[in-house]
Amino acid sequence: MTIEQHKEIKFSLALDKKIDLVSAPGVFTPNLTTNLLIQAIKNTVSGPTKLLDLGCGTGVVGLALYLQGLTKSPLYASDLSKPAVFCSRENFKRYGCQAEVRNGALFEPWLGEKFDVIVDDISAIAQDIAVVSPWFQGVPCDTGKDGTNLVSEILCSARQYLTDKGFLFFPILSLSNVDILLNVAKENFGTLNRVIRQDWPLPAELKLHMPLLRKLNAEGSIKLEERFGMVLCYTEIYCVTNFQPV
Repeated sequence: MTIEQHKEIKFSLALDKKIDLVSAPGVFTPNLTTNLLIQAIKNTVSGPTKLLDLGCGTGVVGLALYLQGLTKSPLYASDLSKPAVFCSRENFKRYGCQAEVRNGALFEPWLGEKFDVIVDDISAIAQDIAVVSPWFQGVPCDTGKDGTNLVSEILCSARQYLTDKGFLFFPILSLSNVDILLNVAKENFGTLNRVIRQDWPLPAELKLHMPLLRKLNAEGSIKLEERFGMVLCYTEIYCVTNFQPV
């Protein structure tokens, strides 16, 4: 990757705090789900942890948690995208965050490792919607027709990478088959808690594809709701663990 391909973006960590980030074409841009993941972990985790940022993109989730004192050193992160790995390394270096960043699919780079907290920021959105959405411009999204492929695989594998009292945080969007993902989580973990939910209006770019969305909704692949003349979606952040938190 050459310097000409880099771009600078800003991420709002709080009203008075912004993180300056290096990004690049094909690297996922932080969005609402990013903010909700960070908030969910802040609401649950009370001190520094050995943390894995899975599907790290720019590294913004891990970096935000590092800046708030919620990660032990080093921070661990990985992504399938080589440009994402490059950007994460640059961003961690920029803020003095010691990090081990690896390239690979899902848990492939972390065989034999265990973590106190795993943050799954890998896509859970129906693949046909991802292609026409404003969020996945050049970013790989091999999630399947109902958006469950990647997150289901993570949920089925995550226990072997968690410490005995470890937590896995993952997002669910209503533009996927929510019921399948929740059932997979329940089958693989003893405790499932919804930490945060936020409704949001369907973006204008997706309104152009309502026949596709209505078809997927009728098939049960996604969930759409119409209220007050608006098409509404939602994002939920869940936490799973195999012990009962106090």
